[in-house]
Amino acid sequence: MNILIALLPALGWGLMPLVTGKVGGSPTNQIFGIGAGTTIIGLIVFAITRPAVDGKAFLFALVCGALWTIGQIGQFISFKRIGVANTYPLSTVFQLVGNSILGVLIFGDWKGTQSKVIGFIALLIVISGALLTSVSDEKDGKITLKDSLFLLVTTVGYWIYSSFPNIPIIKAQSGTSIFLPEMLGILVGAVIFGLFTDRKSFTQKEQYLNIFAGLIWGIAALSYIYSAQANGNTSAFIWTQLSVVIATFGGIAVLHEHKSHREMMYTIAGIVLIVLGSIATSFA
Repeated sequence: MNILIALLPALGWGLMPLVTGKVGGSPTNQIFGIGAGTTIIGLIVFAITRPAVDGKAFLFALVCGALWTIGQIGQFISFKRIGVANTYPLSTVFQLVGNSILGVLIFGDWKGTQSKVIGFIALLIVISGALLTSVSDEKDGKITLKDSLFLLVTTVGYWIYSSFPNIPIIKAQSGTSIFLPEMLGILVGAVIFGLFTDRKSFTQKEQYLNIFAGLIWGIAALSYIYSAQANGNTSAFIWTQLSVVIATFGGIAVLHEHKSHREMMYTIAGIVLIVLGSIATSFA
C-alpha cells in the first residue's frame, strides 16, 4: 500500500502535462484548470479532516500557492514553445538545482563537507542529463537560449513554493492544514493571470475541461503528503522522480512530439542521469 501511495505523486505530476496537452487551450486555460481542480481537492480534504490552521500560516500558504503559478505558467508556455518532452526534464533540473542551492545557502542543508561534495556532484550529474535531453539534430536547435532563460526565470515561483515549508510558521502546521490555502492560492494566482492576460478565457470550454488535469495534480500533491508520512521524506522524493520519465516519454508517445533516433538515445541517457542525480541529492 505504501508503494502505491508513493507512486501516485509521480503518476499525477507526470500525467498532468499530457492531459492538458490533449485537452488543449491556452496557458491561461490550463493554469485556471489546475487552480480550480486543486481547490476542489483541497475543499474535499478540508471537509473530511477538519484541520486546525493558524490564520497567519493560512495567509502565508495562500500567497505561496499564488507564487507557484508563476512556475507553472512558465511550464505551460514552454510546453507550447518547445514541447513537453523538452520542457519537463529542463524544468526538473532548474527546480532541483535552485532548491538545492537555496537549501544550502539559506536553510543550512547538506551539513558537512562530505554532504556538500555528494550534493554538488549529484547536481553536476543532473545538469549533464539536462544537456543530453536538449541535443537536437536541427541546425538551430529545438531549445534556444531564450527558451531556456524564460523557463529558468519563471522557475523562481517553484523555488519559493518549495522553500516555504522550511519557514517556522509553516513548519508548525500539519501538511493537511495548509493544503487548502495552498490550493486556493493557486486558484487566486490563476484568476489574476487570466484577468490581466485574457479575460475571454473564462468563456472558453478548455478553461473548464482542464479542471480534470487540476484534479489529477491535486490528488498527486495530497498523496505526496501521505507518502512522506508513510515512507519518509527521502523515499517519497525519490519516487516522485519517476514523473520526469512519464512526462518526457508521454510527450513523445501520447502528444506525438517527434524525436529522431539520435535525439531519442540522448534523451534516454539524459533522463537516466537526471533521475540518478536527483536520487543522489536526497542522500547528501
